[in-house]
Amino acid sequence: MSSAATVMRMRMGMGMGMGMGMGMRMKSSIFTTPSLSTVRVMRGMRSFVLAHHHQPPPSLCKDLDQGRTSRRSISSSSPRRLENINLKELERLTKEAEERLKQYEEPLKRTTPLHMSIAECLRWEPESEEDNVVVQGYVRSVRGMKTHRFVSLGDGSSLAPLQAVVPVDTNQAEGLAIGAAVRLTGKWVPSPGASQSHEMQVTQVDILGPSDAKTFPIQKKYQTPEYLRTIPHLRPRTPINAALLRMRSEAVAALTRFFAENHFTQTHPPILTSSDCEGAGEVFTVAPASNVTELSSTEDNKSKMFFRNKKYLTVSTQLHLEALAQSVGNVWTLSPVFRAEKSDTARHLSEFYMLEAEMNFVNDLDEVMDLAEDMIRNMCITMYESPTVYEFLNREGRVGSDLVSPEEVKARWEGMMADEWPRITYTDAIEFLQEHADEFEHKPVWTEGLHSEHEKFIAEHVGDGKPVFVTDYPRDIKAFYMREGQSLPDISSPGPTVECFDLLVPDLCEIAGGSMREHRLEPLLEAMKRHNIVAGEFTSSMDGNAPAGAKTGPLDWYVDLRRWGCAPHGGYGIGFDRLLCYLTGVQTIRDMVSFPRWFGRCDC
Repeated sequence: MSSAATVMRMRMGMGMGMGMGMGMRMKSSIFTTPSLSTVRVMRGMRSFVLAHHHQPPPSLCKDLDQGRTSRRSISSSSPRRLENINLKELERLTKEAEERLKQYEEPLKRTTPLHMSIAECLRWEPESEEDNVVVQGYVRSVRGMKTHRFVSLGDGSSLAPLQAVVPVDTNQAEGLAIGAAVRLTGKWVPSPGASQSHEMQVTQVDILGPSDAKTFPIQKKYQTPEYLRTIPHLRPRTPINAALLRMRSEAVAALTRFFAENHFTQTHPPILTSSDCEGAGEVFTVAPASNVTELSSTEDNKSKMFFRNKKYLTVSTQLHLEALAQSVGNVWTLSPVFRAEKSDTARHLSEFYMLEAEMNFVNDLDEVMDLAEDMIRNMCITMYESPTVYEFLNREGRVGSDLVSPEEVKARWEGMMADEWPRITYTDAIEFLQEHADEFEHKPVWTEGLHSEHEKFIAEHVGDGKPVFVTDYPRDIKAFYMREGQSLPDISSPGPTVECFDLLVPDLCEIAGGSMREHRLEPLLEAMKRHNIVAGEFTSSMDGNAPAGAKTGPLDWYVDLRRWGCAPHGGYGIGFDRLLCYLTGVQTIRDMVSFPRWFGRCDC
């Protein structure tokens, strides 16, 4: 054997020793791919082989060092160099190096733990068994046999549990009880059962958080949504509620990407506010717990108030978004809002999340509706192929038995992803409803707005599976900030209207509402007076020369926005929780929110 080959073997031994030292410190991936250090060792050995068997003739090296050799001479000398290479010896050395690599790589694969979520495990179907797999989660159920325990484990990443087989003599196996937090280590092997392709054969059990199975409130048996609402701190650990949390997270991520791609600025408007945006009086008043007398506002009491006068939890961030839009253009937010409504329905909460967007320099309601439609459609298309949505559309057995059927949920997604959602004016909608007046408990009247039964009928018969925009409502039943509609010769209505819309879907009815905002000062002041929001004449909060006796209101700052360069603008708000109810099949908003608050209930 040549001296070069002998040196090669010596360096190989040193390189492999160093490679193993580096490789053992590295984390292995889920799949059995060579570690980075091992790849480097392999490349180093191959480079060493090539370096010692591709040396140019000494005379050529000397000429290169002295700069006397041209490209032509190097090219012409190459064939002569190749003739001196022992190709068989090179092939033998390379093969020997690869075999030695395998000897070192195999133990590395077997000893490095593979930490995986349960969802990753259930999607992983290796051809052969895999050692040293580690999963963590909560025990859903335990079935005992003479020699083994069969454990169903969940970690919130999947509706389906992982099936694990635990020998009874395994350490800490007696601690496997429903509700316990555990870490299981073992082999991932093909399963003889039909429920999943593979199962875990456990070799080690670590009880990270013990549980008393007798007192744990969430048992394997069916438990009603009403009962689960009494334990909201534990309810998220049920499979369907964990999936709802994942769906919510994915929806927020999709919406954030949509607005970023369309150059909207995300903002964070205040939760505490000095006014009722909607003017309906359904607000929560804020006061320090140490001074509840602030709730009764009197002239004598104002000096003792924390904020000097009454403040409220916001019912909408729209007014503040209008101010922010004058700064950076188009803006959006996803914020909690609060309504002190004594409603006991499946569609109402006292605290919920509202997604609101405001567009500056727009003068057409169609542009606002286009944005709302594009946003929801884009979110649905983005999420449709995700594993979480797949689980909701392909539920089996008793999983999610209290939800709308998977077939209906799939139809809802298809309607949301469809093009060109129908648009109908409020006046036309009333005329359509009056043609079927005998089907309703409340007769449709133009001046009284739409009842839930009317909205459901419109969504089913006009939308045909798609959401429906109803536009141009009567002025006197809508909020003060909406811009009054322009009268057109080909459109007749019984009274003045405003440029606004409600977005209706079957079953849940309204999920969004928007409008053009009144950007002109005088029409806004008239609208506020018409809605009895203020009494007397407005003065600017910036005006130090206000006449004596002139009255100011809590919305003076909002009026100021119209005094100095207010461009035409519009926006909308979407009940985020209602939208998710519609897309998941949850039949009451109280089961969509992790910690629901409604009239009479605010647990934990």
